[in-house]
Amino acid sequence: MSTVAIIGTGLIGRSWAIVFAAAGWQVRLTDASAAALDAAPGLIAEGLVDLASHGLVDDPAGAAARVRAAESMAEAVAEAELVQENLPEDVGIKRAAFAELDRLAPRDAILASSTSAIVASRFTEGLAGRDRCLVAHPVNPPHLVPVVELCGAPWTAPETIERARRIYSAVGQEPVTVHSEVEGFVLNRLQGALLAEAFRLVGDGVISPQDLDKTIKDGLGLRWSFLGPFGTIELNAPGGIPDYCARYTGFYRRLAADPAKPEVWDGPTVARLLAGWGEAPDAARLAARSAWRDRRLAALKAHKAAQPEDPTVS
Repeated sequence: MSTVAIIGTGLIGRSWAIVFAAAGWQVRLTDASAAALDAAPGLIAEGLVDLASHGLVDDPAGAAARVRAAESMAEAVAEAELVQENLPEDVGIKRAAFAELDRLAPRDAILASSTSAIVASRFTEGLAGRDRCLVAHPVNPPHLVPVVELCGAPWTAPETIERARRIYSAVGQEPVTVHSEVEGFVLNRLQGALLAEAFRLVGDGVISPQDLDKTIKDGLGLRWSFLGPFGTIELNAPGGIPDYCARYTGFYRRLAADPAKPEVWDGPTVARLLAGWGEAPDAARLAARSAWRDRRLAALKAHKAAQPEDPTVS
């Protein structure tokens, strides 16, 4: 039975533990915070029960039994085939952690970081085992949103990427390969472009933040939940993608010539957004909304799993 080491037991680390435990892996947890480590197995067990209520896990108790807190990083990685690091988004922290992981983990173990934006070359360059290091960037929470971006450094071995793809596919994720290092990888660059325009539109008074959210969740988001942007535009013109480009090039060229500026993230625009949003960042309310989000994502994941694939796509 394969073993994964989870380094850091915050939201992402616990979610990765759910993914691997549900897929039959042994899971070893470690965290610098004793309180976080003590709490993690129980929270992971609760997450597995929630998945089971949607028919997404057959044996939540058996899966939870495969999760164990380790007393040290050395113990956590001792038998690991894959190490999934989930520490704060700080290059110094990651550099120190990967130096330790490279020293402690079995030589054939893959070392993967869940970083959202930091490319692997910034924290793996000096390692003896740098060829086995890569970024495996998930979407929060990975046990409900399955895509994972795999991006190596220039020195990451191709075999590492291919083996990582096989592992993440086998545990029910949807790995995609990012062929060149770019800050933020692909998902966050796409999200950043959309967010910048959303902040601009709300900041300029074009639309309220609530109606902006409706435009995505009840508009673009419905199509995007089962079609990507290229699949979407292929169906939005009679002649497919070439026809779409011919019809709408003028508008999109004008839009690209006047992109949202970095200033959309500054105080005045954010203040206008918050004034229109009208909800204070109350911890209890955010926790309740997070739980509601996870239930909706689980229901959507179960629905998608029950649907046939597009028969026209090979």
